[in-house]
Amino acid sequence: MGLFDIFSKKKKETLDQGLEKTKENIFSKLTRAVTGKSRVDDDVLDELEEILVTSDVGVDTTLKIIDRIEERVARDKYVGTDELTRILREEIAELLTENNSDDTAEFTVPEDKKPYVIMVVGVNGVGKTTTIGKLAYQFKQNGLSVYLGAADTFRAAAVEQLDIWGKRVGVPVVKQKMGADPASVAFDTLSSAKANNADVVIIDTAGRLHNKINLMNELTKIKNVMSKVIPDTPDEVLLILDGSTGQNAFEQAKQFTAATEVTALAITKLDGTAKGGVVIGISDQFKIPVKYIGLGEGMEDLQVFRRKEFVDSLFGE
Repeated sequence: MGLFDIFSKKKKETLDQGLEKTKENIFSKLTRAVTGKSRVDDDVLDELEEILVTSDVGVDTTLKIIDRIEERVARDKYVGTDELTRILREEIAELLTENNSDDTAEFTVPEDKKPYVIMVVGVNGVGKTTTIGKLAYQFKQNGLSVYLGAADTFRAAAVEQLDIWGKRVGVPVVKQKMGADPASVAFDTLSSAKANNADVVIIDTAGRLHNKINLMNELTKIKNVMSKVIPDTPDEVLLILDGSTGQNAFEQAKQFTAATEVTALAITKLDGTAKGGVVIGISDQFKIPVKYIGLGEGMEDLQVFRRKEFVDSLFGE
């Protein structure tokens, strides 16, 4: 087995372990739903609908999935209950393919963008700063130079936490004192990164309540100031969501996408919840690519989201 195969196997194991609670939740209910039945009928579909909704796939996305399976049953005339998980995998993977761009490459950035600037948004407690640290680690592992900007100056702990991650990963962190203008921190970060020919810049932002208009104005100001250093930045606005909060993650996504131009999603803490279906629902409902998923505490437990691998792991035998 080659080195690449070993890494791929380890990532697959991490994915399987991270989704284990959600998978057990779905399969235990699915097993009860089909017990004593030989074919997929209306009763089985009703049970499946409830299973998906209670796994936080979301009502609208669940109805789409059920409609697809009903069409398969009608077209194929007879669908055995033993085929249900295979059909689920196929239809959900197809649904995600229709609603998203191509899967992200392994922690790389476009060669014609240097530095590639990522502005990270999200409420406090979703794992925002931790995800930034893990992202920096993964980019560095791929040979890219990274700068971090501590623009969450609202909380002293946020600057301190990002600084700790910078030291742990071995990347520079640009910071100012608590209460400093976040846009000023972003300006300094981009200026330093540009002067030192960095590959990637990741800007942390304040995580106060997502429905506060002053926070949204602050994000707009940061974006405008960054564009003065490097035109047309940020290249990516990455929204971090806590998968374990289920439907609350939908609400946060709704608020942030309404207030700022979110271009990518990272969904964290999937290893500690049975609500992993939220990835499917959010990906479908917001038509914004899920780029990363968090599956544990380790620095390598942040993975690039790959639709087919995710669905195979969740609905595999």
